Amino acid sequence: MAFRLKLVPDNTKINFFRVQWLTFGLSALAMVVSVVLIMTMGLNFGIDFKGGTTIRTESSTAFEVGEYRNAINALDLGDVSITEVFDPTFGEDRHVAMIRIGTTNETGSVSQEQLNQVEAALQQVDPQVRFAAVDSVGPKVSSELIKTALYAVGAATLGIMAYIWLRFEWQFAIGAVVSLIHDILLTIGLFALLQLRFDLLTIVALLTTLGYSVNDTVVVFDRLRENLIKYKSMPLIDVMNLTVNETLSRTIMTAVTTALALTAMLIFGGDVIRDFIIAMLWGVIVGCYSTIYVAKNIVLWLGVKRDWSKNGPKKDPSPFSNAEMP
Repeated sequence: MAFRLKLVPDNTKINFFRVQWLTFGLSALAMVVSVVLIMTMGLNFGIDFKGGTTIRTESSTAFEVGEYRNAINALDLGDVSITEVFDPTFGEDRHVAMIRIGTTNETGSVSQEQLNQVEAALQQVDPQVRFAAVDSVGPKVSSELIKTALYAVGAATLGIMAYIWLRFEWQFAIGAVVSLIHDILLTIGLFALLQLRFDLLTIVALLTTLGYSVNDTVVVFDRLRENLIKYKSMPLIDVMNLTVNETLSRTIMTAVTTALALTAMLIFGGDVIRDFIIAMLWGVIVGCYSTIYVAKNIVLWLGVKRDWSKNGPKKDPSPFSNAEMP
């Protein structure tokens, strides 16, 4: 007999609406807290959105961040932040640091002469240091990138809403969009709380999260529509509970397998994509939650069409339908 892994037992009968006010209230509170965090703490914009120069250094010997900072501060370049990058994949002879120099002029980048000065200053305290990568973005370009990113997320949300509206009903579209806004706000709120780098890769993660979340939601909505046709006399809340229980195994299995792949990338993928993976992993978690506890609650409160059977006007019988065969 073949072994089959089951994360969810067959024929579950969980009442997901037993604490619906608590779960939906927690979601609403989390959205409000996320907005407050974004407004008060702000986002740690990366070089893409802030403008300036980011230098990635590598050295075969260990270094002190304080010594790096003192060497660069002596050059009077303005706002400078230095962080040491830790990664389990790094060997003992690989020590990496990220040096961010904020916008110092209209171009938003550090000149080649200043880069040479920075490199020379660092080599005074660490002769083995070298520049592995240097990225510069001007303030004008960064502001345009912010607008473009907002347009991309907004267009994706509207497109998803239109698709679900056409495929199902407007109540489903509202429920899906509210759950998507929930996922986006909670992800951005996490970035504000932990001060993770928010750059173009984060926008890619947000768009990917939107696609994952809406795919999960559409699966539940599709089964809900089938059950509404099948169980026409069953109360709507019972049909929704039945639907979520029937799709629960698929929802959990998809979330777990995706999370396993992302966790492996988080551990072994390196620091370059770490913030991107964190956004994706968190998006999977909140996306799974919003599918079960946010989207369907909105649909329940708005009400929904109970019969998708084709009840169009009856056509007149053909005049030849009762004709006798010769």
